[in-house]
Amino acid sequence: MKIVILGGKGQLGSDCTKVLNEIYDVMSVDLDELDITDISQVEAAAGNFGADVIVNCAAFTRVDDCETEKELACKVNVEGPCNLAVAAKNQGAQLIHISTDYVFDGSRKAPEPYTEKDAPNPISYYGVTKLAAEEAIRRITDNHIILRTAWLYGIRGQNFLKSMLTLALKDPQREIKIVNDQFGSPTWSYRLALQIEKLIESGGNGTYHATSEGYCTWYELATHFLNKMGVSHSFVPCTTEAYPTPAVRPMNSILENKRLKEAGINLMQGWKSDLDEFVSTFRERLINETREE
Repeated sequence: MKIVILGGKGQLGSDCTKVLNEIYDVMSVDLDELDITDISQVEAAAGNFGADVIVNCAAFTRVDDCETEKELACKVNVEGPCNLAVAAKNQGAQLIHISTDYVFDGSRKAPEPYTEKDAPNPISYYGVTKLAAEEAIRRITDNHIILRTAWLYGIRGQNFLKSMLTLALKDPQREIKIVNDQFGSPTWSYRLALQIEKLIESGGNGTYHATSEGYCTWYELATHFLNKMGVSHSFVPCTTEAYPTPAVRPMNSILENKRLKEAGINLMQGWKSDLDEFVSTFRERLINETREE
């Protein structure tokens, strides 16, 4: 089986490349090699390689910037996936597209989760673009997997955990406010890559949720991470109201992996156990890379 991975140098794309390359014939490309907003480039790459599966890990994920850079956000997050869906259909390949908890408004009282059957209602422009991509993919090709995940972290690229580590190492005594009334499931990109491989192997199709089991707040996540890292910090909990951002965030981002469990293929683990393994594996590298910045 031949698999093309878009966004291959990013957080999830690099882990997908690592996992899938052990089993399949993989071509992993990033923006400097292929622009998903250019349909001719996409079709040429898929056709020349003879792709059986196209995995889209490419996206404009800077949520706050999406509010002001709407044209770019729409181009990357909607037009790009449309091109991939067309190319996949023409090639007879399956498209695996990564979506997000931001397609929901988060108004449901935590800890009640959202399942694949719940109606989306995005409250940020990022969420609007991600939902539009989902809808377009479903219109263009039946041979797809739309995988909604949330609160992603990994060793490559930028993420919330790395930002918190940078702040703590720079000035452990500085009080940093961390939101403590938004709930979600921190998800390790490596674990998600393993889940993607399992979906390919099992012949999955349609829309799935794939996040770690359990949930926490951003404050709980940050403090657990830095305590495991053995790094001093002065984080203090605050409300969303006390920490306004350009884009509105869902208060409840908890997703239930209902379809994965029904199919008996749910590989996702508890968020604490995954995070502890992540720290055990990468602690020294994380600290060294942060100090070199």
